Parts: sequence; structure tokens; C-alpha cells
Amino acid sequence: MSSIDKLPADPLADASEANRGRVRWTICAMLFFATSINYMDRQVIALLKPTLAVKIGLTELNYAYIVDAFQVAYALGLILAGRIVDKIGTRIGYMLVMGVWSLSAMGHALASSAMEFGVARFCLGLGESGNFPAAIKTVAEWFPQGERSLATGIFNSGANVGAILAPLVVPWITLRFGWRAAFLATGIFSMLWILWWFKNYRKPADHPTLTGSELRYIYQEAAQQMGPSVPWLRLLGYRQTWAFALGKFLTDPIWWFYLFWLPSYFSTKYHLDLSHLGLPLILVYNMSAIGSIGGGWLPAPFRKLGFSPEVSRLAAMGFCALLVVPVFTIGSLHSEWAAIALLGIAAGAHQGWSANLFTTASDMFPRQAVGAVVGIGGMAGSVGGVLLANFTGHVLQKTQNYSVLFVIASSVYLLALVVINLLAPKLRRAEFAV
Repeated sequence: MSSIDKLPADPLADASEANRGRVRWTICAMLFFATSINYMDRQVIALLKPTLAVKIGLTELNYAYIVDAFQVAYALGLILAGRIVDKIGTRIGYMLVMGVWSLSAMGHALASSAMEFGVARFCLGLGESGNFPAAIKTVAEWFPQGERSLATGIFNSGANVGAILAPLVVPWITLRFGWRAAFLATGIFSMLWILWWFKNYRKPADHPTLTGSELRYIYQEAAQQMGPSVPWLRLLGYRQTWAFALGKFLTDPIWWFYLFWLPSYFSTKYHLDLSHLGLPLILVYNMSAIGSIGGGWLPAPFRKLGFSPEVSRLAAMGFCALLVVPVFTIGSLHSEWAAIALLGIAAGAHQGWSANLFTTASDMFPRQAVGAVVGIGGMAGSVGGVLLANFTGHVLQKTQNYSVLFVIASSVYLLALVVINLLAPKLRRAEFAV
């Protein structure tokens, strides 16, 4: 008998009983590790930027173009990845995109020029673009609405853990075995995850160890039945799609900037070499991990005060947007530790913002549209990332001064919050014709 046979006619029955089971949190752990690996793979090149400048003569503009190659592919891949996940499901879809990015990550070890790195980076972007659409789709399948922001915050914190592990692992491997070995090692982790996912992941209705109680709890929103996937061109007709996409367009580039340029910032401003970059980056990304989980929890107090889940989510995003503002002062700082503190708060606030922004997709759209909406939003974020990467490359090539970049980073979250509220007041749900 499948798990779905245990589900009563009334999906709300027994949804509040204490012993709900924990299988859904095991699924969340798998998403967490996938996201950790995703960010380990993509951060290797940021850590090796000073090394590659010596080994292959990489310039600031070369590096910006390599980052662009990744983000252009990421933008294109997100639309494709979202549709793949919606069409063939999270189990096979996740394995497919992870396989592409595993091979691409290891392919960096074969590169010897900026052009070859650009090709490897493009392929990596295509593969890695599938992680967040697949993860958000999985959360929509496995969690009721009240738990989605927390589940998203937990798996999204994997980005920070991956960013923390990379400066621990990559310098150690590079100093002992060379920079090519660093790309090979991180790619292998992805292959191991694929085996774990293939063996253990199923949809809730088909999972062999899921209890009837937990299944009822997951399916407590009885009205949200899965329907056919929604064409992405149709989704562009909804204001909610544009609210989500513009929120990503404005704020995703800031995280890309932190990910790809913080190692270079600390190296340039505070003269840290590869063996000493680890500590400041680890501290910043530890704070960002706390922000991701805390941001997922942050709507809860507002809900206890009687606000709706959607208004509570917007309040949490507003709080995170305010926390980012002080980072504009970083250009005038001369203390490495003060810079670490400000960047840690800003990165943590970004991740708290991101956890809630991701969840707005499942708040505003039915489950069958979530993967495509997240893909559209991710594409918009990558387009913004391409623009900021080009701007960053030209600014640093000419001035080596980061001040104007941090001014931009401090202001875009409040702007994004205004745009989201104008397009989708109180995250009003999209109305789909039956």
C-alpha cells in the first residue's frame, strides 16, 4: 500500500496531531547539502582569483567576463531548469542538473586561459541553475505553507555553509596539490550527492517510510491540488511574477558580488594571501548562515501577533532590508574586523531576505507553477548579476576602489521591497482560471 492510501478523504483530519514524523526534515537536509555543494563549486574560482592572476595572467576585466559567462548561462539555464523540474519532477530533474554541474566543475581543471575558464564557467552555470528551482519545488511538495519559509531558510543556509567550507578546503588543497586539484575535488562531492538523492528521494505520496500522519500534515492545504504545469509565457502576464522577478533582479547581484569579490576585496584592501583569506570569509559566511535560518524564522513572531503569513513575510523582508543599510560606510573603514562585522550583518540580512523572497513564489502561485516562477526570478537575478559584474570589473580595473559598490549594495533591498509591494500588495495570490 502506498502512502497516499493512508490519506483520508478530509486532508485536514488529524493534521495537528503531535506525532507528525520527520521525513520531510530529512528531505530538507538533502536540499541543504545540495546547496552547500553548489556554493562550494562556484566559489572555488573566487578564492583562486589571485593565484590565477599569477598563473595565467587573469585581469580584473578577464575575471568579470568569466563571472559574466557563468551568470549568462545561469540566467538561460534557470528558465530551462524550471521547466525541466516541472515536467519530469524533482527526483530525476535534480539528478540531471547536478550531473551537468559536477562534470563542469571538474572541467575547470583542464582550463589554461581566460577563454577556457569562460567555457567551463558557462557550462557550470547551466548546471547549477537547476538547484534552486528544484529545491523550491521540493519544499512546495514536502512542506505545508506555514513551514516553507523555515525549510527554505534551512536549505538556503547551505549556500553559506558551502561558502564557509570553500575557504577551508580550497586553500589547503591548492597549497598541497595545486589549483587544478581544487576544482576536481569539489566536483566529486556533487557526484556523491547524486547517488544519495537517487536512493532516498521520492514524492510524499510514494515515500516508503512516510507516516499517514505526516502525509496529512503536508497536504493540509486541501485546495492546492497539483495541476498541469503552467507555460512560462503565461506567467509573464501576472504582476506577481514581475514582483518576484524584479525583487531578484535588484538583490541577487549583491550576493553574487559578495560571493565572487569578497576574497579579492580582503586580498586587495588588507593584503591577505591565500593562506590567510579563510578566517574573514568564514566569519562573514557564518553570520550569513545565521541570517538565513533566522530570516526563515522571522515571520513567526508577526504571525503570532495576528498578521497573515504574507504580511508577516513582508515585515521580515523589511527588517532584513534595514539591516543592510550600514554597509555603505565600509569604504571609509580601516579596520579589518569592523569590515568583517558589517559585511557579516549585510550578508546575513541578504540571506534572511532571500529565504523569504524565495517563499513568496509558493505564497503567490500554485504548486505546479512554482518551479517556473523561481526560474524566471532566478534568470532576472542573473541578468542583474551580469550588469553588476561588468560594472564591478570596470570600476576595479580603473580604481581598485570598492566604495561605490557597497553604496549600491546598501540601498537596493529597500527599493526592491517598494517594487514588490507596488506590484503585489500583501503578496496577493495569482488567480488562475480553472
